[in-house]
Amino acid sequence: MLRECGIVGWVDFDHDVRAHRPTLRAMTATMALRGPDGEGVWLGRHAGLGHRRLSVLDPGTGAQPMLAVRDGRVLAAVTYSGFVHSPAGPRTDTEEVLRAYLRWGEDFAGHLEGMFALAVWDERRECLLLVRDRLGVKPLYYQPVPGGVLFASEPKGIAAHPLGRLRVGLDGLRELLASVRTPGHAVYADLREVRPGELVRVDRDGVCARRYWRLGAAEHTDGPKSTVDNVRDLVEQAVRANLRTAVPLCALLSGGLDSTVVAGLAARELERAGADPLRTVAVEVPGSADGPPARAAAAALGTRHETVLLDAAAIADPLPRAEALAALEFPTGLGDFHTSLYLLFRDIAGHSTVALSGEGADELFGGYPWCHDERARDAGTFPWLVPPYLVRADPGGPPADVLDPGLSAVLDLVEYRDAAYRDALSEVDHVDDEPAAERRMREVRHLQLTRLLPILLDRTDRMSAACGVEVRVPFCDHRLVEYAHNVPWSLHTADGREKSLLRAALPRFAPRRRKSPYPTVSDPAYELALRAQLMHVLEDSASPVLPLLDRARAWHLVVAPIAPPGHDAGRRALELVLGLDLWLRRLPVTLTL
Repeated sequence: MLRECGIVGWVDFDHDVRAHRPTLRAMTATMALRGPDGEGVWLGRHAGLGHRRLSVLDPGTGAQPMLAVRDGRVLAAVTYSGFVHSPAGPRTDTEEVLRAYLRWGEDFAGHLEGMFALAVWDERRECLLLVRDRLGVKPLYYQPVPGGVLFASEPKGIAAHPLGRLRVGLDGLRELLASVRTPGHAVYADLREVRPGELVRVDRDGVCARRYWRLGAAEHTDGPKSTVDNVRDLVEQAVRANLRTAVPLCALLSGGLDSTVVAGLAARELERAGADPLRTVAVEVPGSADGPPARAAAAALGTRHETVLLDAAAIADPLPRAEALAALEFPTGLGDFHTSLYLLFRDIAGHSTVALSGEGADELFGGYPWCHDERARDAGTFPWLVPPYLVRADPGGPPADVLDPGLSAVLDLVEYRDAAYRDALSEVDHVDDEPAAERRMREVRHLQLTRLLPILLDRTDRMSAACGVEVRVPFCDHRLVEYAHNVPWSLHTADGREKSLLRAALPRFAPRRRKSPYPTVSDPAYELALRAQLMHVLEDSASPVLPLLDRARAWHLVVAPIAPPGHDAGRRALELVLGLDLWLRRLPVTLTL
């Protein structure tokens, strides 16, 4: 089986890369956190592949890079990360991926099911294929260089090569600051991210990318009962497929609908198989409401439950904040989310190597509040950017925009968001004669699945991989996504509540409480700790973030009264400034503005 791993590689058609093994080893070493259980490299004349392994299903076999050899000659080599559950027959799906390529050539990606990022080097044709799963669960980046290309699961792998650079220009800053995610955009100049459902071919003629899968539109002809039955079957199949592992497994459980469905179905399958009860894990911070519902759900499901308690001091600690940022490789205004998730997975790594998650259900089944807010739906932009869903301004508090006014004017984030929104809408397919309300909700769900979900999947992947944990997301099964995306919105809201369709499909696991977001720190001590850290940054004349700031506004973040709960624009600005400073200090980043 495929497993959480880190992959890197280098293709150079002008030189013999076999003389540069130390360079490939250095690239591979950057993936050590993603794959703590082993390392492998392979070098041909014009290509080198590297792999760091986290053993999940076949600890004694399946070492990578894996070669297809015939009559003593290498035909192809593969290195990959993720989990594929479609193959059957051979001892490992490492072998099956190679067999699929040898049988179907470049069409092989469409025959794989699961989450994956992989590279296949065809030694006979001197051709590299970079492939990413349909929903983009696993990351993969590449950078064209003279004579070929560099690639890696994370940009740091590319930066370890002498030709690799992490340069950030104005467009990179726009991508960071505009709260949008442009498919293929890697923040760093010269780097590209392989898009979800994309295959990138690299040969002597250059680099060519094509989509092998995209989220399309199809008329839904099933009646209400058949729709509910089909959704139930697809969710059950997806959870069952993601249980295959030879290492300890757990499920993330908040007590909400999505995680309870995944944990409930997993617990039922394990019980039927005579296995030990499922372990479930919840994160709780002071002031959050998730603890009691998670414990109640665990009791009802009969799981072995653990609550990871995180206080303000733990999340504000500069060390895990720096580790989380190094794993993410770029800053955001949501530092506490990333740090708490990192700490959660660090705890999970002590007892489980695989964790099941309910990620993706909100985007697919309409679980977000803006889906049911006409003002937000029709605002002419990404609905999650409409207040109060993005942030609420601090009344009488510090301004959220702490950037230098000249830089803010050049960035023009409003226009960048508008252009990104128009581009995203242009990708949405529709069916004929669709009512206006249904048409708009198809657009909203498409935007969520292609522009919002990738942000959340990337956050989860980076934080878990940095701790040596593989997270599986059954709701991102492409067969479920294809079906549920095309179900009319009227069936998604049949009982007047969010995610009506999912509730109807699996009523046994549907909690009574309304959706609550991932817990965030409400303790004022957390913000006070951030303010103290920002004061040190502003007092240090060598702080790399200073040229980007309006210092008067930044100082106002330090001394202004703490805003009431829910008005968090100022705190997000704090998080962003500290993140930018850490980013420029700790990572090999060069600003080219």
